[in-house]
This record gives sequence, C-alpha cells and structure tokens, in this order.
Amino acid sequence: MHTDQILIFDADDTLWENNVLFERVIDGFLDWVAAPGERDGARALLDRIEAANAAALGYGATVFRQSLADCLRQLNDDRTPTAAELARIDELLAPLTRRGEVELIAGVADTLTALAGRHRLLLLTKGDQEEQQAKVKASTIDHHFRGIHIVAEKSVDTYRQLTAELGLDPDRTWMIGNSPKSDIAPAHRAGLRTVFIPHEHTWVLEHEELGPDEATLQLAAFPELLRHF
Repeated sequence: MHTDQILIFDADDTLWENNVLFERVIDGFLDWVAAPGERDGARALLDRIEAANAAALGYGATVFRQSLADCLRQLNDDRTPTAAELARIDELLAPLTRRGEVELIAGVADTLTALAGRHRLLLLTKGDQEEQQAKVKASTIDHHFRGIHIVAEKSVDTYRQLTAELGLDPDRTWMIGNSPKSDIAPAHRAGLRTVFIPHEHTWVLEHEELGPDEATLQLAAFPELLRHF
C-alpha cells in the first residue's frame, strides 16, 4: 500500500455522475428531431458539432445548448431554430441547469473520508467555472480537498503547471480519473502516476486508446483505492 501520497481527483464521472445526465438529454433530443432510421446519423452530427464547439467555446450546459441548437439548424437545412424550438431545448436541458444537487458515485464519500486521513487530496476538474463550483459545493465532499482547481482544459501543460505551482513530487503524485484523454494520458506524459477508473458513461469525446504503461493502476470501482492507498 502506498502511504503519504498526493492524490489528485477528477470530478465529473469520477466522484459524481455527469455524462449520463447529458446522455438523457441527447436521447430526448434525438427522439424529438430524428426518425428511427435517422437517429445514428443525427447523433454522429451532434458529436461532430460538440467536438468543434468544445474546442472553440469550452464545456458546460451553455455550450451544450449551443450544440443542440446548431444540430437542429443543420438538420433543418440551415434554418434558424424558432423561439418555440429553443424553448423545447431549454426544457430538455432543465435537469442539467438545476443547481444544488449532484449524485455521488457509489462509495465515493466513505472512500474519501478514509483517504483524507492519510494522504493529501486535491481536486482538478475542467469546465465552466460557475457550473463546476456549484457542483463542488453541492457535493458536500469539498472539505476533503486541500486544493480545488478548475481549469478550461486538461493538457500535459496543465499537469506540469500544477505540479510546479504546488511543488508536487511526481513520484508521489497520482491523477485519478475516468477519462483516458483528459485524466490519464496527459498526466502520465507530464510525469505523474495515474489511476484509471473507467465509467460506462464516459463522454465519447473523452475516449482514447491508452498505451500499455499509461495507467499505473486500473481499478473497477472507486472504493478499490483503499487497497492501494
């Protein structure tokens, strides 16, 4: 078991459910705009739009709303969505814009309580500052973290800068998350150790093939951290 380590945790889909909420909205959107035989094509279009908008505008419910509106416009031969259609999108988005509650993943609360007693815990999440701050506050687990860092993107430079700013020892610092693209690969390339905890609803844009040594540990569930730390 590793002792006296720095554990950096991803938030969305590592500590609490996130992408499954977006997937529910997408299901409702596709039910509305696409005939059964057109559903896969509409989803592929939305994925392309989301990728472009994320690169240009960032993440969060506001950008997601823009992506849904852009998708609707393209599906309708570049017709601007009507006020009624935008209101329908807002209705679909309501579960995402409701602040004040998050659903912790099973075992997270008890596991963090135990880990905080013997390690230094940090939180590193990407996305809209206001949205992420609201989720952190609603989680009721924020007191376990000695530092909470919200960034626009997670890149190799993000991890290197955090390591330098906080004076972290890479040999004792672990990035723990569900996203190969944002949590594991760039942290490994920045010289940190990594713990990959896959989530069945990880956003398609966060998928990436990992090299054989990029995930120092791969666990099936969050509480398994207690076997190693």
